[in-house]
Amino acid sequence: MFGRTQRWCVVGFMLGALLGCAPTMQSAPSSAAMNDASSAATAAQQAQRNSQTVERRLAPPASAPASTLGTQWGEGRESAVRYVPAERVTQQPQELRQIGYTDLASIQQALGRRANQQLNILLAGGKVEWSVLGEQEQALPIYSTRGAQDYRVAGKQGERYELQFVNRSQTRYEVVATVDGLDVLSGRPGSQTAGGYILEPGQTMRIDGFRKSASEVAAFRFASKPQAYAANTPAGDVRNVGAMGVALFELKPTAPPPQAPAGPQAFPADAGSTPFAPPPAYR
Repeated sequence: MFGRTQRWCVVGFMLGALLGCAPTMQSAPSSAAMNDASSAATAAQQAQRNSQTVERRLAPPASAPASTLGTQWGEGRESAVRYVPAERVTQQPQELRQIGYTDLASIQQALGRRANQQLNILLAGGKVEWSVLGEQEQALPIYSTRGAQDYRVAGKQGERYELQFVNRSQTRYEVVATVDGLDVLSGRPGSQTAGGYILEPGQTMRIDGFRKSASEVAAFRFASKPQAYAANTPAGDVRNVGAMGVALFELKPTAPPPQAPAGPQAFPADAGSTPFAPPPAYR
């Protein structure tokens, strides 16, 4: 369980059950209680009517068009990581977000003049910024209906992209990311219970492909849906093609490094020693 046991996460360089209630016997309500219940019901009906009026005034989000693109298992790229133990604060993610992607014409047809445009999505109240970078490392515009969170990115076939996360806080986070419904670390169906990448305080981290090993990834490249990795692996489901997802978890602080003893030392030359050459100390 998160928050109780340690889990292994990656550091990069750069229940679904319904709970039923048993019926209980109640005595008949008194007259005063019935009047209170009647007043409460009237107030609830009025609040519902007010809510419906507000909902009618707001423009509903545009229906998401079926994606014309998928993400291909691209060329191998060097990307070194190491595994470290980490512990989540709670079982529930602090943030769950999804970005759909397709071609620009489909997005413009779906959103029309209602399109809002931004360069990143704020997670955890703005503590973490999520953006999608294009081939030239520029942030791709993220479109949505004004006032809604139906985020979409326009891609081009053959274009390589990366997921970038910037931690603006002093909190340590775990980022569990999926592309086309597949976990970017394991290639298995995405799950919030999977391990993710660790995002250190103040760090900028890029996820640039499906991980093949501790030293290499297969680059993310926009492609036709039949070329998508999810359409060509047993763990994939073509119904999930066209979606990027992230679950953000807060991690417990790491223990501080052991301090050297303050008193006399029997072997002072061994304190903090390493098998590597020390850096120069210029005068």
